[in-house]
Amino acid sequence: MSLFYLVILALVQGITEFLPISSSAHLILAPQVLGQADQGPLIDVMAHAGSLLAVLVYFRSDVGSVVLGKLALLQGRITPGGRIALLVGASLPPIILVAGALVVFDLVDALRSPLVIAIATLVFAAPLWLADRYGRQVETLETMSFKQAALIGVAQLFALIPGASRSGVTMTAARALGLTRSESARFSMLMAIPVIGAFGLVSLIELIRAGEAAGGASLGDGLIVAGLSFVTAWAAIAVLMKLVDRIGFLPFALYRVALGLALLAFSI
Repeated sequence: MSLFYLVILALVQGITEFLPISSSAHLILAPQVLGQADQGPLIDVMAHAGSLLAVLVYFRSDVGSVVLGKLALLQGRITPGGRIALLVGASLPPIILVAGALVVFDLVDALRSPLVIAIATLVFAAPLWLADRYGRQVETLETMSFKQAALIGVAQLFALIPGASRSGVTMTAARALGLTRSESARFSMLMAIPVIGAFGLVSLIELIRAGEAAGGASLGDGLIVAGLSFVTAWAAIAVLMKLVDRIGFLPFALYRVALGLALLAFSI
């Protein structure tokens, strides 16, 4: 696998994972657009590992607070970090149950087609803009309810459709429920930690069972992708968190429309 292709995959994963534009859509299409064979499970696992490390490092204060908060919960005390842990926990049951069912019944790849990606990319652009345009900006993680967290978790189910974007649907739901732009992005990324971790674990188990890195990738290739994904994901998070209150989500909605139209032309 060429170094150029590894760099492209890492940049795509790192930049798009936490932006509301669908990393899976870009990663699924990258081999087709570049005329390459599928990158294989090892590269997918390592790319997501780099992204996971980036969000852990960027939100290290929140992560540390959550860890201490969980310990306090065991002692019967609810700290701010413990409350965040409970909010994230309230968002997880829908995605765990439905994603688990898809894995058990081997339906994960059923929707991975350019046409489905194109349609989902277009369809979910409008709700992103509408929720941001008309949603109130009054709630923070300190004031949001567990019901709101659970509803955002239900919205996360749409992320199982390639092209919908996990970040996109969760930020859309958060804005519709009144969270500020920065807090919507913050909660979406904290929600991503257990989801990406679970995805990586399942993929790693499948990789071990297969006994080989499909796609011709080596461990060295995987390490390169992980490192570059970490750097680009960290930069993407930093840029989004600094600018989202100023620019809103309209630029991302417009990008989704342009990408969706291009994908339609590519797939028809």
